[in-house]
Amino acid sequence: MTSSATTPLIPRRVLFGNPDKASTQISPDGSHLSYLAPVDGVLNVWVGPADDPAAAQPVTQDADRGIRFYGWAYTNSHILYIQDKGGDENWRLYSVDLASGAIVDLTPVEGTQARLQQASPDFPDELLVALNDRVPELHDIYRINIRTGERQRVLQNEGFAGFMSDDAFELRLAARMTPDGGSEFLKPDAAGGWSPWMHIAMEDTLTTSPVGFNKAGDTMYMLDSCGRNTAALTSLELDSGTQTVLAEDPQADIHGTLVHPTEKHVQAVASTFDRKQWQILDVTITHDMAYLRQVSPGDIDVISRTLDDGIWIVAYVVDNGPVRYYRYDRETRQATYLFSNRQALDGLPLAQMHAVVIPARDGLDLVSYVTLPVGHEREDDPQRPAAPLPMVLLVHGGPWARDEWGYDPWHQWLANRGYVALSVNFRSSTGLGKDFINAGNHEWGGKMHDDLIDAVSWATQQGIADPQRIAIMGGSYGGYATLVGLTFTPETFACGIDIVGPSNILTLLESIPAYWQPQIELFAKRVGDHRTADGQAFLTELSPLHYVDRIQRPLLIGQGANDPRVKQAESDQIVQAMQAKGIPVTYALYPDEGHGFARPENDLSFSAIAEAFLAQCLGGRFEPLGDDLAGSSLTVPTGAEQIPGLAEKLSA
Repeated sequence: MTSSATTPLIPRRVLFGNPDKASTQISPDGSHLSYLAPVDGVLNVWVGPADDPAAAQPVTQDADRGIRFYGWAYTNSHILYIQDKGGDENWRLYSVDLASGAIVDLTPVEGTQARLQQASPDFPDELLVALNDRVPELHDIYRINIRTGERQRVLQNEGFAGFMSDDAFELRLAARMTPDGGSEFLKPDAAGGWSPWMHIAMEDTLTTSPVGFNKAGDTMYMLDSCGRNTAALTSLELDSGTQTVLAEDPQADIHGTLVHPTEKHVQAVASTFDRKQWQILDVTITHDMAYLRQVSPGDIDVISRTLDDGIWIVAYVVDNGPVRYYRYDRETRQATYLFSNRQALDGLPLAQMHAVVIPARDGLDLVSYVTLPVGHEREDDPQRPAAPLPMVLLVHGGPWARDEWGYDPWHQWLANRGYVALSVNFRSSTGLGKDFINAGNHEWGGKMHDDLIDAVSWATQQGIADPQRIAIMGGSYGGYATLVGLTFTPETFACGIDIVGPSNILTLLESIPAYWQPQIELFAKRVGDHRTADGQAFLTELSPLHYVDRIQRPLLIGQGANDPRVKQAESDQIVQAMQAKGIPVTYALYPDEGHGFARPENDLSFSAIAEAFLAQCLGGRFEPLGDDLAGSSLTVPTGAEQIPGLAEKLSA
């Protein structure tokens, strides 16, 4: 390949290792800056003076999986973070006293999952936390002191999927699903119970939800698709019921909001068709946003703000470089560069990501993203190579999620190895209106898969992809799509990589986590009803497990043993079925992982295996396994001999 001679091989460690710094935040009072950064190879929270980030020191002590989600308490002297064990998603909530260094487990109950319900500047020492310690299916609401860990139950959940609260720690709304697959919001009544207030039809449930309340508490902001296709931002006066549309985008759902930290009104909204766009609703930030657009290339995200709104932390996302973080002073209107998330990316031959709209066979527009190897773009059309190349179709999970433009390590990795990377927002993907989501109802393995095949056909017809060298790869739903690709359309793909993908939709729905039970109608109405005979027959038809004899091409499977969503049994059973029929498969199992690979050592080891696998199937470049398996928990129950060099590394 041309790129082998002209483009340096980017080490996997640069692409898949820990970021230098991530999740940058400013303390509510603006005195301190925080971020995630490695300590001995494990992500922890660092805190330093806002005017001297280089003086930051680690304040947490995680030595295993790394911390991924954290935030400031309104005390300005505490950090809050969550952590699970081995990927089991039984999150515990911790507080860190920055003065003493003491770490308090605020939810020290085994086998339960904590969810932060509400933090408020009105109660800086306390939190509302949802915890399923009484009934696994339901989260009760507790008031917890972050200094002492003392907790008091303030509401016993009698069947709700969740609650909406305000800064006064008042539970304003309860939500539950209805038998028709819709949702219902209820308000507290005079008798101490809950009375129905608003019903959302099934077709609107994934595009309609409350955002928050105004400062007075008499108006609720909502993302609302009722009576329209794309979700608009609306304000709803709670007493009169008057609803006003504040912002909308005919092509895409409003999906992001900038809310004033104390006044609580929405100042700007974002929507993404192919690229993120901001609409300004509050003229007081018009000049701020205009200035920030000139500071650095890329799509803007305001990711943290002080309570007085004087300081913003702003991130700039590009497709061919690291995320750049700035500290923006609104009074002086000056943005100061802080750092990037991956300095090692600077100066590397990274490829551009192109947004394209691919027509599906029934006329739907599939917003997609294609990345070509550097040096292969045609001068007259940079979205096409001079000659067809091997391609990897990357299928996102969810399926109620979406792909977006920006830096993507998988796209860069594949492009650097000589492949075209293609990501497709197939029907059921979010952000593109309710009609697009609902077009995927009961279409797992059906029209959702047709969209992927249509994208492959487009890529070959456009001269982008070599039809004999196309792989399919993805995680969760993307893993399922991979198995569908190799069983339902067995001659389309040269190989497949399934990461934590379900093989049997019936057993998947029968084994969902207990705390998903309040939302079971979501799956029943949109995927299929595993509780009825007809539904069971339908789901069986959608399940690749029953078609393993059709598999003709190599398959690599990655699975976390502690996955609470797609249990290990989903991978075990298809591996066993393939073995029973004498069909080769490589199975990479990680005993300390859940739904995906959180530990960098595990992520790196799987990417190394996947790279060797793709090179063998598609003929691209690859970096030898080297020591990229070191420190991982990788086990390979079967098929190690199918990956060049893997058996030798494991035996060594």
